Amino acid sequence: MSKRHLLKTAAVLALSVVFANAQAQTKPVKFQLDWRFEGPAALFLVPAAKGYFKDAGLDVTIDSGNGSGGTVTRVASGTYDMGFADMAALMEFHANNPDAPNKPVAVMMVYNNTPAAVLALKKSGIAKPADLSGKKLGAPVFDAGRKAFPIFEKANGVSNVAWTAMDPPLRETMLVRGDIDAITGFSFTSLLNLEARGVKPTDVVVMPYAEHGVKLYGNAIIASPKLIRENPEVIRAFLKAFAKGAKEAMANPTASIETVKARDGIINVPLETRRLQMAIDAVVASPDARREGFGQVVPGRLALMASQVSDAFATRSRVNPDAVWNSSMLPTAAELNILPPLKK
Repeated sequence: MSKRHLLKTAAVLALSVVFANAQAQTKPVKFQLDWRFEGPAALFLVPAAKGYFKDAGLDVTIDSGNGSGGTVTRVASGTYDMGFADMAALMEFHANNPDAPNKPVAVMMVYNNTPAAVLALKKSGIAKPADLSGKKLGAPVFDAGRKAFPIFEKANGVSNVAWTAMDPPLRETMLVRGDIDAITGFSFTSLLNLEARGVKPTDVVVMPYAEHGVKLYGNAIIASPKLIRENPEVIRAFLKAFAKGAKEAMANPTASIETVKARDGIINVPLETRRLQMAIDAVVASPDARREGFGQVVPGRLALMASQVSDAFATRSRVNPDAVWNSSMLPTAAELNILPPLKK
């Protein structure tokens, strides 16, 4: 064997070892969203598309979801390593499954305020929360706003509400038809759905929970306790890469929507761009988020939410706020300084 051939063989072997080591160092992460590939999903799809997760040594797979409850359950079962889910749904799982061995934990707050709102048509005469007393409201049984409505009800002195259940696609349709007087839903989802059904935004009354005495946290990034215990560095790397990409997504929502379209080619690009911007303004970069800092929670506020969820959801046991939140893997304050400047 010639010296040249030996050198070539050695070089190939060396490259193979380097590649194998690189593969071994790349950590796979299965991540599930709370819902379909819509505007807000860009917060996660941008860092994936730009290679930020890959640069952090992660092989991240992002799948759509069908509701926060499902995401929490799938992370608990080990089907997914991490996910994006409503904090109230996470609290409910903890309190209703006190003996479950793998209860997911929130590791970064993304929606500082719940997007839940009550929506009604102005022609109904409903203009403020008190006008809801004695009215017929509608929402799917698992809707976050419906489940938390007892908290809204108590904060605003509402009483004698009758509920109608339906599948999600029928919610806004039934409101437009007059089958119900008001609905609960995510503000940036239901308002755009009503508009798609021919209703002008100026003809809709929107009562966000956060603006009517209900300071619940919204969606957070959650992780399995196994991952937290065995590979906390994976979560740290994920959160750091996510924050970098989310900052860019919020700085340029129009360009960011292309990452959503890449995952679902039939989306309405202008509508989803608006949905993303509405989500940023209402719950990601809200006044509360700017006061508390992106990604963080205030212990007292979290404890109050735990108590409210325990009561409103009639959970089997009381929610322990210390068990649902772990901030030890958050990026630095400078890396969390990602909220867009206030609009003038």
